[in-house]
Amino acid sequence: MPTLEALPGRVSDLAGLPILRLLPRSQRRLVGPWCFLDSYGPLGFGSGKPMDVAPHPHIGLQTVSWLLEGEVRHHDSLGLTGLARPGGLNLMTAGRGIAHSEETPAENAGRLWGVQLWVALPAAARESEPAFEHHATVPSLELEGGLASVILGRLAGVTAPGRIYSPLVGAELRARSAGRLAVPLERGFEHALVLLEGECWLDGQKLVGDTLYYLGSGRGDLVLAAERAGLRALLLGGAPFEETILMWWNFVARTSDEIAAAREDWQAGRRFGEVRAYAGPRLAAPPLLGRPATAR
Repeated sequence: MPTLEALPGRVSDLAGLPILRLLPRSQRRLVGPWCFLDSYGPLGFGSGKPMDVAPHPHIGLQTVSWLLEGEVRHHDSLGLTGLARPGGLNLMTAGRGIAHSEETPAENAGRLWGVQLWVALPAAARESEPAFEHHATVPSLELEGGLASVILGRLAGVTAPGRIYSPLVGAELRARSAGRLAVPLERGFEHALVLLEGECWLDGQKLVGDTLYYLGSGRGDLVLAAERAGLRALLLGGAPFEETILMWWNFVARTSDEIAAAREDWQAGRRFGEVRAYAGPRLAAPPLLGRPATAR
């Protein structure tokens, strides 16, 4: 059923970079198959590299890197690389196991602003071969009052190029001016919205930043009232994910034994390979204490 549930994010740190964790939250673990959302920036810098995440492993998920400003360089254990810039997509499918790093390149704009998302892989795909895709651009969709960049999945007949394993949508929405911004939605999906820039209203409620708004399912459209030009928002959605997953560190699995085995393999240098293009040591796995978080 349609709803409008505000879930404020939690400020955290990623290798020295301040981030806002918007998903998972204790009140909401999944939106369709989307299981993780970090937002960082906007920030400016004169030297160094604010994004510097050393090699680390993943299983059972896809990572989605989307930038609004700046650049991030991806390297992985397949020997592949991809430079993410605004309007382009880095999409990595972990499957049974991959390692990667992400860092600000030496040649940069001195700005950084973006989001990092994960998609939980369904059981049929979670042991698939790892893969990486870089797309310099993604398709656009003309909207009443604005434009949508379709990052992943499908929105109103426009399909993004990245490979997906569950019905879903990820899109950046932009308003051209003050007034109505209308977005067609798939009624069978559940959706969520994050205000990135600007001010707007939805269902008679003024939206604020640093918050994930869970919209429920059954909506045929999304109508935002932008207060001025420049509104930007992130739309996520998908068919409700019926499988129960466990999340711990960088792993999405189904049992605690799978997580323990993946951790042991990483620590022992098995399964995930080496990220040889990264200049520096890889991350060590934290101690496996307590029970991994369950999501459904």
